[in-house]
Amino acid sequence: MEKIASFSIDHVKLQPGIYVSRKDKVGDQVITTFDLRMTSPNEEPVMNTAELHTLEHLAATYLRIYSGQGDKVIYFGPMGCRTGCYFLMAGDYESRDILDMIIHTFEYVRDFEGVIPGTEPKDCGNYLDHNLDMAKYVSRRYLEVLYHIDGFPESRLVYPQQ
Repeated sequence: MEKIASFSIDHVKLQPGIYVSRKDKVGDQVITTFDLRMTSPNEEPVMNTAELHTLEHLAATYLRIYSGQGDKVIYFGPMGCRTGCYFLMAGDYESRDILDMIIHTFEYVRDFEGVIPGTEPKDCGNYLDHNLDMAKYVSRRYLEVLYHIDGFPESRLVYPQQ
C-alpha cells in the first residue's frame, strides 16, 4: 500500500524543530504545512491531551490575533501522535521564515497567565481537558530548541534524509 508523505519521514532520525511538511496549491494560492515537532518521536513520552489542548487554544489565539499574520493563518492543531502540532499558513514559506513567529508564539504560551481562551462549555467540546502548567513546561522545552536552532549538528529546519 502506498504511504502518504508524512509517513515516509524517518521518525527515528526526526528531532524537535520546525519542518516544512508539504506545500499545496489551492487555486492561485500556496498553503504551507509546517511540522512543529516538540518532542523526539519514539524516544520521549508524548504530550498528554490536556497540555496539548491548552497549547492549541493559546497558540491559535496568539497566531490569529497577536502575531500580525492572522490573515495568513489557516490552522494550528495537534498531531495524532502527540509529538507536536501542524501549522498551516497561506503562502509559500520555508521554516526559517516563521522561526521568529513561532518563538513569539511559544513565549506567549510560556508566559501566559489568566483564563485560557475558549474554555467555557459553550466554547469548547472538551473544556475540562486542559493543563496550563504542562503547556508552559512543553513551551519552555521547545523554546530551548528554537533559541538554539542553528547550533545543532543536524538541521532542525529541514527533514532528515532517509
